[in-house]
Amino acid sequence: MPLIEYGHLDFGENKVQEAVEKWSNVKSNNKAIKLHLIGNLQTNKVKFAVKLFDYIHSVDNEKLAKKISDEQIKQKKKVKIFIQVNIGDEKQKSGVRVSSLSSLYAYCKNLDLDIIGLMCIPPMDKSTDFFFREMNSLNENLSLNELSMGMSSDYITAVKNSATYLRIGSNIFGERS
Repeated sequence: MPLIEYGHLDFGENKVQEAVEKWSNVKSNNKAIKLHLIGNLQTNKVKFAVKLFDYIHSVDNEKLAKKISDEQIKQKKKVKIFIQVNIGDEKQKSGVRVSSLSSLYAYCKNLDLDIIGLMCIPPMDKSTDFFFREMNSLNENLSLNELSMGMSSDYITAVKNSATYLRIGSNIFGERS
C-alpha cells in the first residue's frame, strides 16, 4: 500500500489465485493500477486472469492463446499480451521455442490478441547478455515495441538490451517466504 500511495501503478504477480485475493478490492478502488501476470498461466485460470490482469507476460502456446481470445470476447475486455520465449531451450521452463515463435505470433495475431512484445527468463547458469541480445533481435524482427525481461539479479543487463518491462520484485519487496 505505501507504493500505491506514493503513486506506483504497475505491479506483477506470479499466481492468479493469489492475485485475485490480494488485488481485487485494491484494483476496484484504484482504476489506474495496472496488474501484470508474470507467472505461468493454466488454461483453467484464464477467466480469472482476463478479468483481473491488464497484461499477461506468459503466453506460450496456441491452446492458451485461443482460451484468452475466447475469454476476452466473453468479458468484452482486451489484455496486453507478451509471448514467452524459452530463449535457453530449457526443458524445465515454459515458453515457446525460438523455432516456433513466428508461427505462434501469427496465430495470436489471427485471434486479434494485442501482442505488444516478448518475454523471457534466461538460463541462470549462463551470461544473460547473450540471451537478452537474442530476445531484442527477435522482438525487432516481429516489429514489437515492448520487451519483458530482467529480474532483480540482471535487470541492468536487460535495460542495456532494450528491456521495457522489468521484474524486480525481490529487490523491492524482499524474497518470498
